[in-house]
Amino acid sequence: MLPSFRFLFLLLATVCTLGSTVVAVGVNWGTTTSHPLPPPKVVELLKSNNISKVKLFDADPLVLQALSGSNIGVTVGIPNAMLKSFNSSKKAAESWVHDNVTRYFSSGSSGVRIEYVAIGDEPFHLSYSEQFHPFVIGAAINVQTALTRANLASEVKVVVPCSYDTIQSESGLPSKGHFRPDLNKTMIELLTFLRKHHSPFFLNISPFITFNKNKNISLDFSLFKEAAHPHNDSHRTYKNSFDLSYDTLVTALSVVGFPEMNIVVSKIGWPTDGAANATSSIAETFMKGLMDHLHSKSGTPLRPRNPPMETYIFSLLDEDQRSIATGNFERHWGLFTFDGQAKYRIDFGQGLKKPENAKNVVYLSSKWCVVNNNKDLSNASTNAMDACSVADCTALSPGGSCFNISWPGNISYAFNSYYQQHDQRADSCDFGGLGLITTVDPSVGNCRFSIELRTSHTDSLSGSHLVQWMILLMVYSYFFLLNLY
Repeated sequence: MLPSFRFLFLLLATVCTLGSTVVAVGVNWGTTTSHPLPPPKVVELLKSNNISKVKLFDADPLVLQALSGSNIGVTVGIPNAMLKSFNSSKKAAESWVHDNVTRYFSSGSSGVRIEYVAIGDEPFHLSYSEQFHPFVIGAAINVQTALTRANLASEVKVVVPCSYDTIQSESGLPSKGHFRPDLNKTMIELLTFLRKHHSPFFLNISPFITFNKNKNISLDFSLFKEAAHPHNDSHRTYKNSFDLSYDTLVTALSVVGFPEMNIVVSKIGWPTDGAANATSSIAETFMKGLMDHLHSKSGTPLRPRNPPMETYIFSLLDEDQRSIATGNFERHWGLFTFDGQAKYRIDFGQGLKKPENAKNVVYLSSKWCVVNNNKDLSNASTNAMDACSVADCTALSPGGSCFNISWPGNISYAFNSYYQQHDQRADSCDFGGLGLITTVDPSVGNCRFSIELRTSHTDSLSGSHLVQWMILLMVYSYFFLLNLY
């Protein structure tokens, strides 16, 4: 896989028609991973699970080629780093639209059915300060102009995925919701643009993060449990965290004069590892509650019988290269493990069942790197920390799936993570002589010692080693012949 395939998002979606309202449910597919599934394999996974929509955070040509002819609705994304140039240059926007939309677009069965262009990824997030603020609206306008010139404006909508911290409520109640003061002017400009072009407002919601940050939000309230203590806001009663967050946005939209704006929940999910209460069992409970709520079309107290246009679950696959600045759970949002194996059951409108796994996945050899117990292990912890600074050891976090494995099992986990990430090279299991390569799976209980996927990257490495070996063989043969004669 090419590096440009990183920062992509795909949306897993099924369309469930109940009465006159269509409820579309999807999943973000991030690819910030060291050994990604090949795009054709991912498209197979999406199709085998009746996926009708996908969203990319980039526009990798290998991905778009794999999606050609799939009839999957696609959102292509523009990374935050590109917004400045798109804001200042109409030509840059036109060139990008030509190369990444027009070239692949098709409303028929042969090309890619592109539906949205996403301007950035949470460009207003507090962690970015005002790094991207000045460029978002200009970039959106220039991309919209480029789509119009390409005669695609009626087919492809421009949207801006917004983080939940773009809205605030000091009391925690929806009736007090408003946009952040520093964003008020920009949000009015964005909403005016969206309304003019009939595009929805994209908002990311994270009940898991809200639960961990807000002491007034209980786990039961986050998981749609019937026994959860409700939150009252004047004469309105809120029975779950989702409705509370959603209606906070509804109020914020009304405050600035856009009460009828269509809303898409562009990211929502529950992680399965890397923190307390991040397990597959709890994630399944959350997902069942969310799906039941969406499919009931009951809406929210401020928008009864009017659920979001689309809701996208985060995410399709686990990603071992995602930033963990906000928590180690960030690498474990997937409905599927990194290799496309379903973690739990989910109802996409066809009943509660486990999704279809990725088929014919190609792995590296059945080898693991563990600590050699016959060596002096006094420096083992230091070596493990060095390994974890590069590799993914988030499962060792408190509450994680490997947190309870005893020392030196946790050292072995760190060694193996580093070894697999480096394509099982023998020198990557050295660790000052403390590493040992084994063919016996060291996994313990729910703690999985993974084997990485074989990708085009690992194949190219193997190929380069073969070439080096052949060159050496030719050199040795040459000198052998000189000595012979």
